[in-house]
Amino acid sequence: MKNTALRTSSCKTLLFSILVFLPALSPVSAAAQRGIQQPVHPPPPGLRGSSNISVVSHIPLGAPGSVADIEIEQDMSRPYAYVTRRATSIGFDVIDLSDPYHAKVIKRWRIENEDLHQGSATDGRLFEHDGRMYYVQGMQMRQGGPDSDVGAIVFDVTDLPDRLTEVGRIRQSEQLGGFHNIYMYKHSSGTPLLFATSGQYAKVFDMAMFIDGETTEMDAVLHDENRELVARVPIAQTEGMWSRGYHDFYVAYHEESGQDRFYGGGGSGYYVYDVTDLANPELLVTILGVPGVSWGHTFTPTPDGNFAIGETEFQFQPLRIFDLRPALNGPDKNIDHAIGVWHAEWDALAHNHEVRWPFVFVAAYQSGMTVFDMSDPTDPFTVAYYDTFNGVHNDRGAASRRTGSPYTWNVYDGAWGVDVRNADGLIVVSDQSTGFWAFRMEGFERWRGEDWGMPDVSSAQDWDPVPVR
Repeated sequence: MKNTALRTSSCKTLLFSILVFLPALSPVSAAAQRGIQQPVHPPPPGLRGSSNISVVSHIPLGAPGSVADIEIEQDMSRPYAYVTRRATSIGFDVIDLSDPYHAKVIKRWRIENEDLHQGSATDGRLFEHDGRMYYVQGMQMRQGGPDSDVGAIVFDVTDLPDRLTEVGRIRQSEQLGGFHNIYMYKHSSGTPLLFATSGQYAKVFDMAMFIDGETTEMDAVLHDENRELVARVPIAQTEGMWSRGYHDFYVAYHEESGQDRFYGGGGSGYYVYDVTDLANPELLVTILGVPGVSWGHTFTPTPDGNFAIGETEFQFQPLRIFDLRPALNGPDKNIDHAIGVWHAEWDALAHNHEVRWPFVFVAAYQSGMTVFDMSDPTDPFTVAYYDTFNGVHNDRGAASRRTGSPYTWNVYDGAWGVDVRNADGLIVVSDQSTGFWAFRMEGFERWRGEDWGMPDVSSAQDWDPVPVR
């Protein structure tokens, strides 16, 4: 009962904070006027996308709600993107972009006995080890069906387009339900690490150990649990937390300090840890007590680690921009306010995002894909958009009427994932209903940090066998 009371109180506080906060944000258009204004949904004829965005390719993939996140390979000689399939179709599709204007699905993997499984695939990540490329598909299977102990399935995709091969499954029997989110990161030691949500921690797996430990066909199926689990990143516990664990995270190298930094959303807000020494994660920054923020969802830093974008996953909430420097450099390690906000549409919800300074590419659910410029973090503004969503805005019928839930389910449709290929600036988007999209933005022909006076740090990892840092 105590937890229920706390959650109810948190919901009321959140709703009050949103209502109080919205008037100050209502001219989200004030920021947009500096750039461009995205039209309301559905857009008028001819205004589905801004004039500086061109559609390269589009592939419908299946039933509405069956598409989740997306990941694109960064090596131009490996022109593949991976789209997670969920709900009615559990697995992933491989898209061949060797001719981006004629993209096509070349492989579809689905879990065996698909009808027996209860749950979904989540997001997918890539890594390279010993000259071979691997794809990790996060899994979140509920009890009542098979594989509720499977957190992720690893595939060798080196030999695409001819074949892909399942290597093994990461099982966690002590924490059933799988991994809601995963992230692959090349540690400064050179080790490929998989970070995964699990209970009150982000679990860290040594994927070199996972791959090198495979010796037999049976071992590939019944992988020894915890052999490659090398660390756990805790979440700082505070009274009245919205959740006890992480929802999402990002890991990046910080050039100025030489630290590997973990950026996690969950709990009561956002958290930054130094994970250079995996055995001893050090809490560097908390972002707690921010008006309107009862927990953190998605959290992404800029390449220099000075700023970060936080998302909360509730309708009407904008993306907030936080200045991390006061907490990193001063005695007070908590930040309790944002320095900037951005929203595509005030009654919608911006979701996953990719930072390629000064641009932030956003999968904004029913608003589609939107790009904003945060060169001035206190005054971000929209520079491009394309509405990938065909449905009726803010109306999912029975799906939006879940009693006792704090979420506004009517907005959870449309653009789910976004990724950027740095070498040529190709933008790929996964829309839950309309499938796969590829775009180009005028003037954005590649991304390298040095072109902007920034470290060359993004979600795209450098998998060279020898550490370059």
